[in-house]
Amino acid sequence: MKQLLGLRGIVTVLNTPFTASDEIDVDALQRNVQGAIDAGVAGFLVPAMASEVDKLTDAERGAMIAATLDVARGKVAVIGGASAQTAEARARYAKAIVDAGCDGVLASIPYQDDSQYTRDVKALAKLDPPFIMLQDWATAGSGLPVPLVSRLFEEVDAFKALKIEVPTAGTKYTQVYGATGGRLHLSGGWAVMQMIEGLDRGLHAFMPTGLHWTYTRIFKLYQAGRRAEARALFNKILPVLAFSNQHLDVSIHFFKRLLHEQGIYPTIRVREPIMPFDAVHERISAELVNHAILVELEAKGASKSRSGEP
Repeated sequence: MKQLLGLRGIVTVLNTPFTASDEIDVDALQRNVQGAIDAGVAGFLVPAMASEVDKLTDAERGAMIAATLDVARGKVAVIGGASAQTAEARARYAKAIVDAGCDGVLASIPYQDDSQYTRDVKALAKLDPPFIMLQDWATAGSGLPVPLVSRLFEEVDAFKALKIEVPTAGTKYTQVYGATGGRLHLSGGWAVMQMIEGLDRGLHAFMPTGLHWTYTRIFKLYQAGRRAEARALFNKILPVLAFSNQHLDVSIHFFKRLLHEQGIYPTIRVREPIMPFDAVHERISAELVNHAILVELEAKGASKSRSGEP
């Protein structure tokens, strides 16, 4: 069936934990994965931009995927990130992802024109992945043309999902939803500050990092028809999002600090080049990490105290 069924809710994008000697900390990664599963996430995307993917070797990319699958396989979906600047590199990563047994492949493909983009998508489809999720990423403008997305959805059977991350995300959600009759699976990523709007516009999933219990509870409350409660909980994390969403590098710095304070990641190590975190960043981050932990504990307690309810 063309529709991607079952992937509803929070699909966590995993930050990469590094040891003090700058190696991937597999134990820490798997603690994060298990904690997210316990919170009720629908799946994982790994590795991706929030994973500092451009700073990982091919072997490290594979290790991230393998470690995630070891914990999550058969429980929730694992989508492997195959984004790269060249078609050759994307094909290499996508083949490794398919061979590893991931449930799907995500790719961010640079757009030049419709013909080039169509050719590159069809090249990925020839690798026979369970499904392709395209990343509609743009820092300016409206991203991929909606007619192109609609045509590819009809022509390429493996293309079943789109992750929309553009400045005009809200209207893009509605445009793509309408153009594909609601059959194309739609996720919100970097525009997670628009989560309630995204739910109102019919999105199927959201791809944040961290705050597993909070995000899953917001989604479940909304789906249960308790929009006001979902909005109230979402409002509690808006200061965190306003700070962390300044820049991808700020987000990576912040969420590693949150995971460290939660006892999940032993270090806050990041890889260069990355935006520096100065003394003011550190002070505000410390305040917001404490706030985020309290919100997480509240969401976790509320979820666990209502057996059978959101």
